[in-house]
Amino acid sequence: MNLIDQFIDRYTKEYDFYSHAARLVAQVLESDLRSAGIRCIVSHRAKDIERLKSKCIQRDAQVKYESVEQIFEDIVDLAGVRVALYFPGEQEQVDKAIARLFDQWAEKRVFPGAEKPMPNRRFSGYSAVHYRVQPREKYIGDSGKRYLKARVEIQVASVLMHAWSEVEHDLAYKQMAGDLSSEEHAILDQLNGLVLAGEISLRLLQEAGESRVALNGANFLNHYELAAHLLRHAHDSLAEPVGDSGLGKVDDLYALLKRLEKTTPVELEPYLESLHGAVDERPLAEQVVDALLAEDPTRYVIYDEVRSNSQSSELGRQRSGRDAGISVLEFFDAWVDLESALNRKAEQFGLSTRNTPVPVIRLVRLLGLTPEIADEINLFRYMRNDAVHRGKRFSAAALDDAVKRLRQIIESLDGDSGIALPIRE
Repeated sequence: MNLIDQFIDRYTKEYDFYSHAARLVAQVLESDLRSAGIRCIVSHRAKDIERLKSKCIQRDAQVKYESVEQIFEDIVDLAGVRVALYFPGEQEQVDKAIARLFDQWAEKRVFPGAEKPMPNRRFSGYSAVHYRVQPREKYIGDSGKRYLKARVEIQVASVLMHAWSEVEHDLAYKQMAGDLSSEEHAILDQLNGLVLAGEISLRLLQEAGESRVALNGANFLNHYELAAHLLRHAHDSLAEPVGDSGLGKVDDLYALLKRLEKTTPVELEPYLESLHGAVDERPLAEQVVDALLAEDPTRYVIYDEVRSNSQSSELGRQRSGRDAGISVLEFFDAWVDLESALNRKAEQFGLSTRNTPVPVIRLVRLLGLTPEIADEINLFRYMRNDAVHRGKRFSAAALDDAVKRLRQIIESLDGDSGIALPIRE
């Protein structure tokens, strides 16, 4: 048995491993992109055995394999994921999502690259970005730990480019139908030109949709349109670009807005005034949710129902007694009161926050609170964010203790206790 046959025999036995690894990466990525409002089709596969053998024979003629391990190192797409974007303009957001969700074990490859174009070709050919990644434990859970070392290639391109590349790759490169004539090459090149023109049309279609949503009377039809509106607003008002990692769970925000009957850009506008550029710490969707909840603490129950995807969430069911549900509401009320106390104190020192709301973490720094109180507020901030945005449940005793301490901190703020000199910026 030669090296290639040995490799194929081993790969056949491990086929399910590569298939499951590809599926795992695809599920993590698709869930994140859809939640953030990125329209795409995500597919996955382990490499077809017959096609793999043909590729190995072609590659062997160039590199002269010396071991089975060398073949495994050379063929990087045994497990593959494909992201077909409806709108090519969202490539940057996908790039940021991949960087956040996975470890990249090799540099990404951008096509077309710097290599010389093929002769007699008028158009640029295949346009895509390929990533070589491994899963991260925090996103796959205990059941997926065996796939942490799996190497997966993610190919990102437009839906049109992926379709064209299938034809081009099978006919021209894999030569499954024999050598192509010059006429066939010319037709493939012509199709490539149509695809590139189609991608321009997709970009124009995306811009037209965003313009329609921006009209004052228009409703967001879905969370994809809401995501586009948030990105446009952030692009116009923030100093730095915002990618997918900065959008957050736009689907949850959209569901909340529907429940509150605030589904137009005009109705959303007041809650966008407080957006800040620290999106790695607080994604845009979470910032808007925070503004909505700060305006009316009773909305915490609605948001909890939205996140649980149920008309009677755990928190909502527990409202009728002295239990964790009531404690959660009291904790949220206390947190809102703390924000109000911090803003009152800032106003007292001439640090206006009325027109441009300031995040709690920055208010703590501006007011020069003692390290002990600042640390406590930060701990409660993490607790509040975990409860609101990640659905974490805390015991009634822990919530009661937090409420009591928050009330004490508010009292000390109102009495000028624990405050140093505010920082002027």
